Amino acid sequence: MQDRDTLTTRSVNLGLISNVLLSVMKTVIGILGHSSALLADGINSTSDVVYYIAVKIFMHQAKKPADKEHPYGHRQLESVAAIVVGAFILTTAIAIFMDAINKVISHFNSSEPGRAASSLALYAAIATLLIKLFLYFYTKGINKQVHSPTIRALVNDHLNDIMATIAVIVGVVMGRLGYFWMDPAAGGIVAIYIAKTGVEIIIDSSHELMDSMPDDRFASQLRRLTMGVEGVRRIEELGVHRLGPYFNINMTIAVDGHLTVEEGNRISDAVEKVLMKEFEGSLRAVHIHYHPLEIDSG
Repeated sequence: MQDRDTLTTRSVNLGLISNVLLSVMKTVIGILGHSSALLADGINSTSDVVYYIAVKIFMHQAKKPADKEHPYGHRQLESVAAIVVGAFILTTAIAIFMDAINKVISHFNSSEPGRAASSLALYAAIATLLIKLFLYFYTKGINKQVHSPTIRALVNDHLNDIMATIAVIVGVVMGRLGYFWMDPAAGGIVAIYIAKTGVEIIIDSSHELMDSMPDDRFASQLRRLTMGVEGVRRIEELGVHRLGPYFNINMTIAVDGHLTVEEGNRISDAVEKVLMKEFEGSLRAVHIHYHPLEIDSG
């Protein structure tokens, strides 16, 4: 597998370049093609450009090695970057929703007939959908390899863009059929979905920053794998410490009290290797301590 940071940087750079091109195309065609939905989508892509730049800055800082002030490294900045993404998604959704509501109200209060978007706006929306589908599946594949909260947030953002673009297509088509108010209304409906995703990203990443424990399933897997190592009698203590997208494991196991120190070390080393192999993309370090357990021979 390629280096984690290389894959992450490539995914961010591809998203940044794509959003720069899409923001220009959708904004210009949205204005010239008389589509408020496409214009709003163009503004959405422009905000994407801003937070992609912010993500690149945070990701660069997150790569820095551990130092005296940050002995566990700087990887928690990945969670900070994800919160930035979530905040931009949320604020963009609010702006799109308010704009959509105002335009729908203006349409019904106006005595002038509406104006349908041009076919060029429809073609631009379809092209955007195809590009965003590619970015979604590509970034989702990257996230399966790197398990990064930042990339996970970008996957959700691409999915939001897909939903928004589908709404644009529906709105443009219905507008050309005479239902002019559906162009901005479609964008307003999707804005609600986008806002929900933004809130979820912020909550999930905040948990990572606040050192919250992983779910019970993760702890159960740790216990099952550990007890599967020959020589482990029981688990006396299990501690999990978050480091941004990673975990540090501190575990105390009990081994046969009649074993030598060398044999005890061999068992603890075996547990470390099993856990690091199984959770390679999630664990930063595993520390296994062992205590002797007296076995009643009678």
